[in-house]
Amino acid sequence: MIKDFIKKIRPDKLNKTASEQLLERRKSVVANGVGIFNTATVTSAQGATITDADGKELIDFAGGIGVVNAGHCPEPVVKAIQEQAAKYIHTSFNVVTYEPYLELCEKLIEILPHGSATKAMLVSTGAEAVENAIKIARQATKRQAVLCYTGAFHGRTMMAMTLTSKIDYKLNCGPFAPEVYRLPFPNYYRYNSGEDMDAFVGLELKRLHESVRNVVDPKNVAAVILELVQGEGGINVAPQKYVKGLRKFCDENGIMLIFDEVQSGFGRTGKWAGWQHYDVTPDISTYAKSLGSGMPIAAVLGKTKVMDAAAPGTIGGTYIGNPVCCAAALATIEYMKEIDLNKRGEEVGNITRSRLEKIQAQCPQIGDVRGMGAMMALEFVKNGDSRQPDGELCSRIVKGCAERGLILLSAGTFKNVIRVLSPLVIPDEQLNKGLDILEEEVLKACGVAS
Repeated sequence: MIKDFIKKIRPDKLNKTASEQLLERRKSVVANGVGIFNTATVTSAQGATITDADGKELIDFAGGIGVVNAGHCPEPVVKAIQEQAAKYIHTSFNVVTYEPYLELCEKLIEILPHGSATKAMLVSTGAEAVENAIKIARQATKRQAVLCYTGAFHGRTMMAMTLTSKIDYKLNCGPFAPEVYRLPFPNYYRYNSGEDMDAFVGLELKRLHESVRNVVDPKNVAAVILELVQGEGGINVAPQKYVKGLRKFCDENGIMLIFDEVQSGFGRTGKWAGWQHYDVTPDISTYAKSLGSGMPIAAVLGKTKVMDAAAPGTIGGTYIGNPVCCAAALATIEYMKEIDLNKRGEEVGNITRSRLEKIQAQCPQIGDVRGMGAMMALEFVKNGDSRQPDGELCSRIVKGCAERGLILLSAGTFKNVIRVLSPLVIPDEQLNKGLDILEEEVLKACGVAS
């Protein structure tokens, strides 16, 4: 009787899955500008598995866009959230000082020291962290200009969006923040002209030094901001020799060097931060995403002298270091230490790289396999040409994987890069099962017999 009644009122509903109905509801009430990168749904998640609205289990290679390195709903983190929420949820750290904020700053300084003396501040999102890092750098130098890079993604607030490279993310959103200048990211795969890596880096460092003549006066540059491994930009890894040269350039010109580690932090590259691979210490660095296992929390760390240059009241906000989020982050860090997630990041990265290179050997449409630790990617191109991106092929593969229960994300300026950001706690068996699906879909899309 009820079913017949529903059929008379909304006959279409009976023919749609629960997931399809959720997506339909989303379309009717959520603004179109909110991106939808994958059509999966969720009712529960654990480890590296998402259960959708129809009860189907999906393998998660997206990790909430690199947010759940420690897995979905790790038990110690869930417990810490529950316990803190029962004590107090919000007071604002500007108004009432509380232990979780201080303890988290102490933990972050312990694992991410910026020289002999380090200080930290907490906010809610990666974009907020970037905004505050720029304000700190400007106050520390009494300068205005900022240098950033092509392929960069730093967020969607106004300064962060200005620093972000991809035009599609900021159509008709201007005017943008002034005094922001952009250099080409030293992307060897895309931009080399046949020279080896050392020669290429030499040319890029020459371009950097020439920027003081044809881009911006270094006496007006407050900061250079760089993702050592570009996430949204396509998992582009900055060459070590370039980063060392950049550090020297900043030192010579009194410029603050900021590393954006929002996506690359907390085990993703096999260390707490990507910069720990480079033997280069930034003046300021930013973190978010996997810091809180999905709770909205971010951090800015820097050399004490630099951090203390910001005048009282000029940085922060109402929700800086929410106590529940701090508790989640503290539990996350302790859990990561307990299970040695940095080592697991290396292991996941090694397995993933090996499998992706195996796929590349069979498919000429794969131009490059690259990454650092478990932050890995496949780039698809036409005619073996690094400057002919194939976004359409990449889109077909992502869709084919989704239909088989593997959640993936594309990346890159031309959306021609598949990035693998699985939770690092993923068991080898599940990781390889996901990579099997990816391999089969790539071979099929590329017309290679399996």
